[in-house]
Amino acid sequence: MEKPSQLVEERLNKAEKLRSMGMNPYPAGFKYDLTIAEALEKFSGKDDEGLSAEGPLSIAGRLVTLRSFGKAAFAHIRDRSGRIQIYVKKDMVPAECMDVFGLLDVGDFIGIRGRPFRTRTGELTILVNDLKVLSKAIRPLPEKWHGLSDVETRYRQRYLDLVVNETVKDVFVVRSRIVRMIREFFYKRDFLEVETPMMQPIPGGATARPFKTYHNALGINLYLRVAPELYLKRLVVGGIERVFELNRNFRNEGISVRHNPEFTMLEFYMAYATYEDLMGLTETLFSEMVREIKGTERIAYQGLEIDFTPPWPRLPLYQSLRELGGVPEEVFAGRDSSAAFARSRQVPVADNESHGKILTKLFDHLVEPKLINPTFVIGYPTDVSPLSRRNDRDPALTDRFELFMAGREIANAFTELNDPVDQRGRFMDQVAQRDAGDDEAQFMDEDFVTALEYGMPPTAGEGIGIDRVVMLLTDSPSIRDVILFPQMRTRQE
Repeated sequence: MEKPSQLVEERLNKAEKLRSMGMNPYPAGFKYDLTIAEALEKFSGKDDEGLSAEGPLSIAGRLVTLRSFGKAAFAHIRDRSGRIQIYVKKDMVPAECMDVFGLLDVGDFIGIRGRPFRTRTGELTILVNDLKVLSKAIRPLPEKWHGLSDVETRYRQRYLDLVVNETVKDVFVVRSRIVRMIREFFYKRDFLEVETPMMQPIPGGATARPFKTYHNALGINLYLRVAPELYLKRLVVGGIERVFELNRNFRNEGISVRHNPEFTMLEFYMAYATYEDLMGLTETLFSEMVREIKGTERIAYQGLEIDFTPPWPRLPLYQSLRELGGVPEEVFAGRDSSAAFARSRQVPVADNESHGKILTKLFDHLVEPKLINPTFVIGYPTDVSPLSRRNDRDPALTDRFELFMAGREIANAFTELNDPVDQRGRFMDQVAQRDAGDDEAQFMDEDFVTALEYGMPPTAGEGIGIDRVVMLLTDSPSIRDVILFPQMRTRQE
């Protein structure tokens, strides 16, 4: 088998031969009459007699198969819409056209003009009358993609993945539909879509480690945002009572099948609503979306059956720990007991972690993997919910839910904390945790507190991880399957 470098050299030589024939192997543009899908649809019901009455048409695409028999050849070309067979016969095209065809390779882009007919097997085919090279591919396309090492290459060279594995594009078509449907859902409910800063002087709105950069002209440190929350709530203060943003967040965390440091999040805020209102809204959003994409409210995901039929269970966090996690009652008494129990279950506990944080860690390990059907988990401790409103009946808990499906978190929502005095105190607690070594604790944001002091109406807000939603609705096992260009470790040569 020839080495890739030899194949590249051969293709470079073919490009030079085209130039010597007076043909640019990289011309500008090509006017085509129909996409391949349009051509297939137009001629689908026609027999040989009907096709013979058709005039010539022009189509363009990438050459994906090629079978040459000397004086004739069959090939397939593919565009964004589909693929079609073409037939080139020596006595049916100008001599120079056959010469050009002899210099083609799989991977080249070509434009053709010809008439439709059917082969003896009934396959719709275009009999070529004229042909033009539109882009000469210098590197040969890979023939087979399988195994772990090739999976890594697929993510690094997504353009090849899309060319070789035709079903990959389907995932991103679904992703585009989901994003469009989400926008339409909120537009219909009088929400305004906005864009807030990606670079922020204070990375607020989520408990996460940020990426840090430096702005030379301003002479200040800036952070890639971990969430748009605090800016969106400033807009609610300003009178934009229903607002959403569908955009990127950045968190300096590990890479896994569920985590990418750059990811897409929907966040929306609704004045005069509570987190209970958002549970109903979320059920409606997902039910409509799943029916539209899958045609049913029951889907299969990685061997699991997930039923999206509302209403979904509302499960208190502490109850879930008792009933699903097997956590004994004495563990809820205080930090010492929860820390000891966590360590007995091989759940790591840092010296500076609070009782509430330890309990939520226990939930992550013992309960979360068991939540397959959509489930709202409610009643999160105040010390792990610095932006959430306290519950009126139990101030140690907040009016917050997290939504779980397929054993993973999909959404986080709460009735917003709009008391500026309480918010300042919560920020100070976060600052103390950061000073004690917690890199994910939030910063003090004086301007946000000032905004609250001008008055924010009762409001509820929610964030939904779009990448994880796409994973569910495309049956994709890894987040990297639903991100066109996922972050990868540097390849070691």
